[in-house]
Amino acid sequence: MSRAPRSAAARRDWGTTEDGCTILHVDMDAFFASVELARRPQLRGLPVIVGGAQRGVVLAATYEARAFGVHSAMPMSAALRMCPQAVVVPPEHARYREVSEGVMAVLRSVTSLVEQVSVDEAFLDVSGALRRLGSPTQIAAQVRAEVLDRFGITCSVGIASTKFVAKLASSHAKPDGVLLVPREATIGFLRTLPVGALWGVGERTEVALARWGIRTVAELADTDVPTVQRAVGKVAGAHLHDLAWGRDPRPVRPGRAEKSVGAEVTFVEDVTEPAVVEAKALELADTCAARLRQHGWVGRTISIKVRTSDFRTLTRSHTLDSPTDVGREVYLVARSLLAAVDLGGLPVRLIGVRLEGLSPAAATVRQPTLDEAAEGGVGARRDAEVAMDGVRARFGRLAISAGAKAAGRREDRSTTTFSPVDLS
Repeated sequence: MSRAPRSAAARRDWGTTEDGCTILHVDMDAFFASVELARRPQLRGLPVIVGGAQRGVVLAATYEARAFGVHSAMPMSAALRMCPQAVVVPPEHARYREVSEGVMAVLRSVTSLVEQVSVDEAFLDVSGALRRLGSPTQIAAQVRAEVLDRFGITCSVGIASTKFVAKLASSHAKPDGVLLVPREATIGFLRTLPVGALWGVGERTEVALARWGIRTVAELADTDVPTVQRAVGKVAGAHLHDLAWGRDPRPVRPGRAEKSVGAEVTFVEDVTEPAVVEAKALELADTCAARLRQHGWVGRTISIKVRTSDFRTLTRSHTLDSPTDVGREVYLVARSLLAAVDLGGLPVRLIGVRLEGLSPAAATVRQPTLDEAAEGGVGARRDAEVAMDGVRARFGRLAISAGAKAAGRREDRSTTTFSPVDLS
């Protein structure tokens, strides 16, 4: 669920005219938490947090927990101080992927024009389904009913003439609602919103606009383009001014373009031994590479994230000459990046590895690495890792480990994620 600013005024009924409003944005409500509640109905109505233990982070929270200020990406320790009565549920990512794939199958049964933008949201262009399934609001009702019936979770739907407005509408429909913004009501709807609701307006951009007295979408729309460009830059200024007037020509593009794959772990205890951090980096690199091979991708840019005991987060990255899906190569780069990080003598709380610049493996020309050549020819190392994939598929993920776990650290909290393409 987006935490972008909302407006109470925007939640009103904007009319029932659906002409030209064929873009739907479907967004699951508190997705990870909702999946867990479907499996544990006895927890409904309680503040539930999905995430690691004390030293983990919040992946999702029910609306009952959010009422106490809990939100995703918050340290679990902070969340439990805000809501000590919360029920903490460990995440099960395999189940979330399964439900996500099922929900997307429901959406694709409506139209082939489905653009999945994350594990729990997608755009639909239903212009070709109106004669078969009815009006956009009727289609939204059918989708919500089928998702609830099949998976026991709710979703909110925004309906508009553009992707941008449909996404804003779904955020204002939450939880478990539908909001239609007719084409002729688009400008009025946008003018009720704070400027932070616009795509591409983060905290820094919001502050930059505020220096020029621009705090609402209405003020942005009423400001001349050159002034907006002086505040945030030429390209961004023109783009934001267009959005303020509801201009968004981007079509729904079927498919899903993955932007990155990553894994990270929060140690149960802060780690001072570099060997332990490196061993965990090896494990994470292996996890990322295996996920790339599973989905048929290779990555060109390798990055690491290190969080120290004072919660300072450091990142480093390196772009390869040739993309890879080989865990050993990912690890060697990650290890060199780790060596270049100045920790200031502080212990490590979290370590993460990520690959970006993804492309389909089948359509990518790859040059053999020195590491591959030294181990018996092109692809020799990859062949060995593919064999490891087969063993894990048959006997479980822990059947083969890329690196030995450090003694006493068996409860490290880890996550593996795909980050979708950014539409902003």
